[in-house]
Amino acid sequence: MRMKKKKRVVAALSGGVDSSVAAALLKEAGYDVIGISMQLYDHAQNETTRFDSCCSLKEVDVARRVAQILEIPYYVLNFEKAFQEKVVDYFVKEYLNARTPNPCVKCNSDVKFKALIQKAKELGADYLATGHYVKNVLNAKTGFYELHKAKDVSKDQSYFLFDIDRNELPYLLFPLGDLLKTHVRDLAKRFGLPTAHKPESMEICFIPNNDYAAFIEKKLSSPLSKVAGNVVSSDGKILKQHRGYYQYTVGQRKGIGLSQTHPLYVVEIDPNLKQVCVGKKADLWMRGLIAKDINWLRLPETQEVSLKIRHSKQEWQARFSETVSWSSHAQPIFFQDRVAAVTPGQAAVFYQDDVLLGGGWIERGLH
Repeated sequence: MRMKKKKRVVAALSGGVDSSVAAALLKEAGYDVIGISMQLYDHAQNETTRFDSCCSLKEVDVARRVAQILEIPYYVLNFEKAFQEKVVDYFVKEYLNARTPNPCVKCNSDVKFKALIQKAKELGADYLATGHYVKNVLNAKTGFYELHKAKDVSKDQSYFLFDIDRNELPYLLFPLGDLLKTHVRDLAKRFGLPTAHKPESMEICFIPNNDYAAFIEKKLSSPLSKVAGNVVSSDGKILKQHRGYYQYTVGQRKGIGLSQTHPLYVVEIDPNLKQVCVGKKADLWMRGLIAKDINWLRLPETQEVSLKIRHSKQEWQARFSETVSWSSHAQPIFFQDRVAAVTPGQAAVFYQDDVLLGGGWIERGLH
């Protein structure tokens, strides 16, 4: 952690073990730490079903206790309007456009980092710190900061940060980037934090019971009949009716509700026809994809990159069809070997070695 003189830092506190240990490490290192939690949605409407979700009232209470133990100032800021517009509305719109959204990426780039850096500056802070598992490294050759994968590869969260503004990187601290999760748990115990044994939540914070289909149905302005349609085979034969195409995603196998001699997968969704097309796994294999709205944190040194098309350890070797530049915002990229289940709406994130180059949103796969 960089500090020549005592610096002020805003630590984002979610009520989880990672953010609380990050704040504790900064306090121990001599920073002037201010804890902030974000209220992102209407608790009165959601508390009964999501009482222990990220940024819920319960989590805010935990974060407040952490701040008391660390003896740091603590504030809860309301970002409900921005979260509704930038994350929730986007989430629903993407599913209704037959795309599979990634709300965590949008929340990071369009709400959390943008809003908290602005708030940090208003409070006279030099940095914003979070509990993300990622490294922020100053490149001695270029003089610019760049994001690298975390030491704990199993917890690396760089995939979710590809869309943040590269101009924000000098203001960001990630104290957990060089730590293993097991070490973070041990540190939480040493600091006496109430989050030491807290389990991780893998659910979308604003979706009650993780039932995104029911959530979307509540948001629909038209009757369910407007999104109902047919499940068809690759040759156009009607196999069954569905009650909403938004309940399906490209690559899905479970929950289709059809008995065949071979496994069936969702291979395409047409929101205009309200049609879900299913086929064999071979129909899912793609030689490349089109990525749009690309955000670059660093330009690649060559056209060859490693590519993630979902949050997992799995990476594929790929190549841009042409040399890219800072202004390359829509780009075809081709896999070294064919890849299955390229899902429109998900993030395509580019790496070279451990360096996060940036990423974009999958428009479609290329057969």
